[in-house]
Amino acid sequence: MIRVDSVLPGEDYTLRLRFDNGEIRFFDMRPYLDLPIYRRLENPGFFALAHTDYGTVVWPDEIDIAPETLYAHSESVCAIRT
Repeated sequence: MIRVDSVLPGEDYTLRLRFDNGEIRFFDMRPYLDLPIYRRLENPGFFALAHTDYGTVVWPDEIDIAPETLYAHSESVCAIRT
């Protein structure tokens, strides 16, 4: 199973992700913000609270997104071999 090692939230509701396979990818959260679970993320300050836990991206109030979704729907930037 793929896991997220680190995340850097962007001001444009994107996530810069580093996965445990060394890949760095960008994920656009904007299409998800209309879903009830993610509506709080429309607040830029709240979105900026993104961090990793248990191999995926999480926010306060038990908001998270599956690492498989993050990987499958993100764009590759580069790979860093570890």
